[in-house]
Amino acid sequence: MGPEEKAATVFNDTFIRPAQFYLSGLSNISHVKYFYVFLCFVYILTVIGNCLLLSVIYLVKTLHTPKYMIVFNLALTDLCGSTALIPKLLDTFLFDRRYIVYEACLSYMFFVLFFGSVQSWTLVTMSYDRFIAICFPLRYHSIVTKPAIAAMLLFAWLFFLSVIAFMVGLINRLSFCRSLVVESFYCDHGPVYRLACNDTFLNYIIAFVALIIILFVPLVLIALTYVCISIALSRIASGEKRVKALKTCTSHLILVAIFFLPIVSTNIAALTSYIHPNARIINSCLTHTLPALLNPIIYSLKTEEMLNSIKKLCRRNRICNATSSKKVNVKAKN
Repeated sequence: MGPEEKAATVFNDTFIRPAQFYLSGLSNISHVKYFYVFLCFVYILTVIGNCLLLSVIYLVKTLHTPKYMIVFNLALTDLCGSTALIPKLLDTFLFDRRYIVYEACLSYMFFVLFFGSVQSWTLVTMSYDRFIAICFPLRYHSIVTKPAIAAMLLFAWLFFLSVIAFMVGLINRLSFCRSLVVESFYCDHGPVYRLACNDTFLNYIIAFVALIIILFVPLVLIALTYVCISIALSRIASGEKRVKALKTCTSHLILVAIFFLPIVSTNIAALTSYIHPNARIINSCLTHTLPALLNPIIYSLKTEEMLNSIKKLCRRNRICNATSSKKVNVKAKN
């Protein structure tokens, strides 16, 4: 039985809800399983890197600052986003379980899009932190406070929870009487709603609005903050201070480039010209997975402050182990 012949639930002879969708993934590529094995290693390293980062920030009290609240949030969304996507992706394509139940497909769609959206606005919050630190250094600690950052991050979580839930919920009003083959590596919103045979205009509008909110508004805000930062740096007389201030922004700019450029370029290419499905899928897949791996390395684990915190934790553990072993030896002698 082909993917388009799977059973579907029919309501009133007009509304059809499929029992399952079929994820097509990459097609006509030899040795494609090596790509999925590569993603498996990416996921393992992502979990190790982000769990290490979360643990260090949680255990070292000197890192309980607004800046590292944002870093903690980014690491958490990276970890959750990768966990929402990669294990199911590997199960689907490495073990050839390409059929996915309708309800599971919508859940899959929700979690991948939700965590990606929060990641996007976490990068905006980081740019705000850099903007205040460089443009208003004397007022930094009075403006960038723990309650203020917590409120910004909580707003992002709640706002995108409602936006993505609404967007995914609109899929339920669609009738799928044509193909049930989703031409993507997961239950992506666009490839799913385009399979419907009734009016999808509302889905198109909400997808367009979500694209603007998730991608283009953050990019504009980040660009504006760096215009202001550039103006502020141009007024600094000392070249050494200017370079030092600029170094605090380079890691964030790399994260922004890694996250936004592939997604924006893919969407622009899809809107303006033809892009091969395999090229779109590979680009989108790497865009969803590689930033989560690289973020902790680029932004945190290589910084002097973070390395000193890790060394401090290691020394603390060594002292604790040495103390406990001495106690054991004393008890043994007695």
